[in-house]
Amino acid sequence: MKVGVPKEVAEDEERVGLVPETVGKLVKDGFEVLVESGAGRNYNLDENYEDAGAKIVQEASEVYGKADIIVKVARPSEEEIGHMHEGQVLVCFVNGPMFPQVVKSLAEAGVTVFSNEAVPRTSVAQAMDALSSMGSIAGYKCALIGADTLGKYVPMLTTAAGTTKAANVLVLGVAVAGLQAISTMDRLGAEVFAYDIRPETKDQAQSLGATFIDSDDEKEDEVEEDGYEEYEPKGFAKLMTSLGFYSFADPPRDEYIVEGEEDDSEDKEEEEEEDEGWSQEKLDEDQKLIRERVKEMDMIITTVLVPGKEAPKLVSTEMVESMKPGAVIVDLAAESGGNCELTEPGETVEHDNVKVVGVVNLPSRLPIHASQLYSRNMYNFIGHITEDKSDEDSDGKDPQVELDFEDEIVAAMCIAHDSEIRHDNIREALENASEESEAK
Repeated sequence: MKVGVPKEVAEDEERVGLVPETVGKLVKDGFEVLVESGAGRNYNLDENYEDAGAKIVQEASEVYGKADIIVKVARPSEEEIGHMHEGQVLVCFVNGPMFPQVVKSLAEAGVTVFSNEAVPRTSVAQAMDALSSMGSIAGYKCALIGADTLGKYVPMLTTAAGTTKAANVLVLGVAVAGLQAISTMDRLGAEVFAYDIRPETKDQAQSLGATFIDSDDEKEDEVEEDGYEEYEPKGFAKLMTSLGFYSFADPPRDEYIVEGEEDDSEDKEEEEEEDEGWSQEKLDEDQKLIRERVKEMDMIITTVLVPGKEAPKLVSTEMVESMKPGAVIVDLAAESGGNCELTEPGETVEHDNVKVVGVVNLPSRLPIHASQLYSRNMYNFIGHITEDKSDEDSDGKDPQVELDFEDEIVAAMCIAHDSEIRHDNIREALENASEESEAK
């Protein structure tokens, strides 16, 4: 069983599918690994791969022609697809719903395709979740880009000339990238705020030092701090209490709630509501509050992505215009259309004295660690879809691809097999693209 690692050809892609550390593990597991010369760029040299047990080949066509499993980072180009053969397994980031024609071409070539974007978010799949690994790197890097672009200190600093206030930073979207951005900004000394429409993210953001923007919290701040009314016995109860019968000092339970004996029915209702998600009324109140808070922010980091769809617009032009002069927006969703209306992928747009940075492919800017993490994810995934078929008398291992489509991970990630596209959303995207083409 041969595993192939071609050099990435996508523009500005500096990562590699497998690093020497992982190659050594695969060789011990009985795999033969073919690596295109130069695939590891200048941080994983050909000799490092050879020391790990890989065979270096000079042409990508040889990798594609001989390998049973191809491990890539970016989706393949048309030329790369032309080198692939029937029965071959490909695992990479494909984003099938956004690039359905690529999936169609791969399916027509008879390639079995596993898309990293489709990994299920389960505990079993965590070790194979390259999407989360890359999201963490992207969140870290976008925080640094924001700090570098902002024309002021991020932390509060006291100098002989006076004290500078900490920068106010709002992170929209509290998934892996958002959490890493919160954590990084908190370590840099910013005053961090966060928001997400999912109730469970509130505790996660707060645990990393962020203030979660919640309209319900604002209402609670307007209420008296303890919220309790001191009970004073009156009439007959007061008389009996003065005579030493202190049981008459207890408030009637049908009229008062005793501190420490609160009725938890409201709490249970709130918990049930959180399990189901916040009401539309609350979400609308949250949005009003965010629009007000945006005016106070020095930086906004947006991280909201919807797999297979265009990124939702969270920051309007009007909101940008309400921000301070010199404020910065770092849009991690730029490649998928952007969370800000003004975002241009790969460009920095200045509007009304606010900079909107449309960052793209951030994990590739940290290629050493990004490749290490990705490679470990791929090693775990290869182990999941293969099985040792060696017999008892064999000296070595004989791994072979064994696909179980009843398995949750295989079923979710495999988007093409036996010349067929397996996911409805990709088929729908193809149909829509065909209709649009006919209309033109």
